Amino acid sequence: MSLKIRLSRGGAKKRPFYSIVIADARSPRDGRFIERVGTYNPMVAKDHPERLVLKTERLKHWLSVGASPTDRVERFLADADLVAKKTRTETPSQSAPKAKAQERAKQNAAKADAAANA
Repeated sequence: MSLKIRLSRGGAKKRPFYSIVIADARSPRDGRFIERVGTYNPMVAKDHPERLVLKTERLKHWLSVGASPTDRVERFLADADLVAKKTRTETPSQSAPKAKAQERAKQNAAKADAAANA
């Protein structure tokens, strides 16, 4: 059974409130979970103490058992010094131009160099 530490959405429409839960990776986002280990309220100020509430002892236990956090929860845990902070070093490859566009850019650069040298 693959365990995930993830957000489960609650609250009213346009007023989200998230529970941080331990759940089987196959269960639905807001469905069955094993344990609630924290809450996240994005509607309050960033420095408000109730914005992010974590049960650190339980989170340490689940991380030691092998539960893997989602990207957003991993950021929360890194801010609380429970996991190592992930660094992004490379740029996303999806935003890079495709092959034809790169070829056209090279041709335009070559024409510009030729015009500058002439």
